[in-house]
Amino acid sequence: MGTRHLYLARHGAADAFGELTAAGRRQANLLGERLARVPVTAVWHSPLPRAVASAHELARHVPHAVLAEAPELVDHVPHVPAPAETPAPWVGFFDGYDDAEASAGRRTADALVARFASAPGPVAHGTADVHEVLVTHDYPVAWLVRHAMDAPDARWLGLSSANAALTVIEYRTSQPPTLVQFNDMAHLPVELRWTGFPGPARP
Repeated sequence: MGTRHLYLARHGAADAFGELTAAGRRQANLLGERLARVPVTAVWHSPLPRAVASAHELARHVPHAVLAEAPELVDHVPHVPAPAETPAPWVGFFDGYDDAEASAGRRTADALVARFASAPGPVAHGTADVHEVLVTHDYPVAWLVRHAMDAPDARWLGLSSANAALTVIEYRTSQPPTLVQFNDMAHLPVELRWTGFPGPARP
C-alpha cells in the first residue's frame, strides 16, 4: 500500500501587511533546501500572499513538483470551543465569533482534512507513495496535527508552529496517521527560529 507523506509548513515571516519579509524568504529557501532530497510531487499553498510567496521560494528547490493553490489551506479558525473548554487566555480571542463565522471555519477545516488527511488512492500500476508539501498557516497545521493524534477538537489551541518549521504526517490505508515530527527547525539558524513569537527565549 502506498503512503501519503504530508510536509506541513507555516509560511515564512511576514510584515504587518501580510507580505513576506527578507527573513521570511530566507526561511522558505532554507526549508526548500531541506526538502530538495525528498521526491516531492506537489507543493500546495494557501491563497494568502505570505503563503504564496513562501511556496514559490520553496518550490525553486523541487522544480519537478506541481505548484498550485489549495483554498482549504487558507488561514482560518478551525474550531471555536464552547465557553467551558476555552482556556482563560483565549476568551478574548473568541469574543465576537458568531455561529456563522464558527461554522464557516469548521467547514474549511473539514474540507482540509477531507482533501489531504488520508492515504493515497490506487493508481494505474499499483499504489504509489505521494509526497506533498502544504504551505499554510499556524492554525491549519495545528488542526491537522490534532486530527492525526485523534485529540479533542479544542486541543488545536495548544499547538503552535514557527515560521517555516517542518511538521510531517504519514497516512497509510487501514492504519492511524503517524506524526513523524512536529515544528522542526533544524534547517534554520538560531536567528530565524521562533520568529513572530514574543516572550521568553526558546531553545
